[in-house]
Amino acid sequence: MTEIASGLIRRWVDGWATARSLPEAEQVGQAGDGLWSACDQPGREVEVFALRADEEPESVARLAAAVATARQITWLTVPTLRPAAVEAVVDAAGLGLLHRSESFMTTDLTGHPRHVPLAPYEREVRTEGSVTVVSLRDASGEVAARGSIAVVGRDAIADRIETDPAHRRRGLGRAVMSALAESAVSRGARTGLLVASEEGRRLYSSLGWRHAADVLIARGPVVPSGRRRSVP
Repeated sequence: MTEIASGLIRRWVDGWATARSLPEAEQVGQAGDGLWSACDQPGREVEVFALRADEEPESVARLAAAVATARQITWLTVPTLRPAAVEAVVDAAGLGLLHRSESFMTTDLTGHPRHVPLAPYEREVRTEGSVTVVSLRDASGEVAARGSIAVVGRDAIADRIETDPAHRRRGLGRAVMSALAESAVSRGARTGLLVASEEGRRLYSSLGWRHAADVLIARGPVVPSGRRRSVP
């Protein structure tokens, strides 16, 4: 494989937006260079996802140039099999790299390992529409670990998998992922997709998830308001 398929990235973005209750991402750039999403988070008002970084490297340069002069604080997320080349492009555009070691990962959910939380942790599963949220609570009722997964067609996109620092090294991440996968499969999903941190990649790899591409995340520089413009 010499490039990550734009369709796979698009499927992940669709599920990511669903998991976070965000509007559907809009196409941006020339000939489908990327997708634009309004995140409305402090320090992350907009995010642009590159779809064709390996297929057409010039597309990343176009997106990076737009992000560099965007009106709002904008992140550029680039899944790629050529991270060094992408890093050079975003650096040349004046963007600052936030993360260079994220991983785009996928798995067959039907074979996902099963793990249950050990006492005293209790599992809580809530599903609203396309999204399931799993919480693990300790003896006091406080949330020790959580995560969500959005089912879009046959895909399930896991998001915001978190374990409280005081409860780590107890298998809670495995238990959360197990419950999320079980819920997604029960609703017809077969393929799992996610973007993992370096620490998260170790967990997901141990559960059978496969690394499909590196993910670089950059942010546009702060530009005086009078000089900013929207990403086209």
